Amino acid sequence: MEIENRQYYEGIGRRKRASARVRIYMDEQANGSFEVNDKEVRDYFPRFGDYDTLLGPLVDTDLVGQVDVTVLIQGGGITGQTDAVRLGLARALVEYDENLRNVLRAGGHLSRDPRVKERKKPGLKRARKAPTYTKR
Repeated sequence: MEIENRQYYEGIGRRKRASARVRIYMDEQANGSFEVNDKEVRDYFPRFGDYDTLLGPLVDTDLVGQVDVTVLIQGGGITGQTDAVRLGLARALVEYDENLRNVLRAGGHLSRDPRVKERKKPGLKRARKAPTYTKR
């Protein structure tokens, strides 16, 4: 897809260790394409339900098929990347049109999930799992 010299709106989304830079193109050349790291979105996120999660902001704003979306994503796992793309897409839509903020906020697309992996503590096996107690 030729994207040079096209007007775009950008949003950054993060979740756990994943970080996504989402760009939406809202011009006459837009045909509804959705690429993640130069792959088709269904190839990059083949898991059932991930595609619906990603399209949530577009569905709520009735813009499915009217925008081209490109995503560069780094780090994290599948769930973190999915939610990072969703947040980045919502933020890019707000940058495009501030009036969409209320719709996206009501759908829960603009809230960053703050949960991250808890660090390992000394003397424990994981963050909270203690070694098995033995009396003798």
